[in-house]
Amino acid sequence: MSAKKRVIQLLGLASVGALSLGLAACSGGADASSGEDVTTIGFVAVGPEGAWREANESNIQDTFTEDAGYELKYAPATNLDQKSQIDAFTSFVDEGVDVILLSATEGSGWEDSLKRAQEAEIPVILIDRGIEPDDNSLYVTRIAPDNIEVSTSVAEWATSQFPDGANYFVLEGPAGVSVVNERNEGFDAVVGGESGFTKVGAQTANWSTEEAKSVVETVLKSNGNDVQFIFAQNDEMGLGAVQAVEEAGLTPGEDVKVATIDGTKGALEALAAGELSFVAEYNPLFGETALDVVETVLDGGDVEPYIVVPSETFDSPEAAETALPERKF
Repeated sequence: MSAKKRVIQLLGLASVGALSLGLAACSGGADASSGEDVTTIGFVAVGPEGAWREANESNIQDTFTEDAGYELKYAPATNLDQKSQIDAFTSFVDEGVDVILLSATEGSGWEDSLKRAQEAEIPVILIDRGIEPDDNSLYVTRIAPDNIEVSTSVAEWATSQFPDGANYFVLEGPAGVSVVNERNEGFDAVVGGESGFTKVGAQTANWSTEEAKSVVETVLKSNGNDVQFIFAQNDEMGLGAVQAVEEAGLTPGEDVKVATIDGTKGALEALAAGELSFVAEYNPLFGETALDVVETVLDGGDVEPYIVVPSETFDSPEAAETALPERKF
């Protein structure tokens, strides 16, 4: 038994006995005969969903390595299906991992799973996405940038660009995802009321460039091209909006301004080229923060219920050009 596990038991946080269920592992644990401590992490992940998700999950996997004393078991969702995530979560509980990292495809429907982990005395850390209803007695902490703060920055920039208001459209992520609700909340709090902004509609494009392009094509046609601003809740959708604007014979950045959230390299390149007008970073590189939290929890320490990951904003081609050489995602 590892020293960390002995500490957990003394603190009343012992996990249940291990049961190998053949979940895919990102990296193998250290050889038990070596006497090294190995902490097992079950990562209930989202899986393929775009550049931001790839950067985030790769960063987590690159952090919890065998050399660092961890065995990370990576379980991405099957086609973003919540049931596959719940099945993986249940398997990790049955197996008796030391900690579960959860990045949920849907915000609701997690109460029973989290209660089961709690009964098994397995700490759960939320990665990026929150749960609804948000009962933080069922998890240790959530690690993520502040979606409300990030989307508020988009809205404040938009009101500075359109002091008399504008017709605008919102490209949303999938329904039921906590970050979608939070990004709407932050944005709506600024552009509502007496701002002069008129919302011509909102529709999910499922984080997809192609879907966003199709949606915006329809929106521009149905509104006689009288849309001055598009808020895309992720970079891929924003890039799809740019394509639709160009194909409608309009000039991105002049006739229609497009603002996005994530801050991936592709978005900054588009901002540098004048195609996007504003990019709010949603920093995905918080593996080291997650590692610090795991070590603190396993050592019996306390952490804040929400750990905010600092993020930047980029409001000009020059700002994008300055950031691009060091961009890691």
